[in-house]
Amino acid sequence: MGRESRYELVFAGPDHAVPGGEETVLLVHRTDRTGPGGHPIYVDDTGIVQAEISDQGDVRMIASGGHQEPASRVSVRPVPSA
Repeated sequence: MGRESRYELVFAGPDHAVPGGEETVLLVHRTDRTGPGGHPIYVDDTGIVQAEISDQGDVRMIASGGHQEPASRVSVRPVPSA
């Protein structure tokens, strides 16, 4: 996985959900910032959802405000450039 400018964040459903049955997909784009692991931070259009994504496809959700509990079951899919 390379350094894409856009990704889809795929949030898995709860453990009791039917596998592959419930997921939420959100488009994020690369910023000029880096996260605690030194990888680029990607944000959605609102700026609320923020994720550090490594070149290996590892995702670390970043809290953008107080009282947030970042999701832990997140994967990414690169979005091809148009």
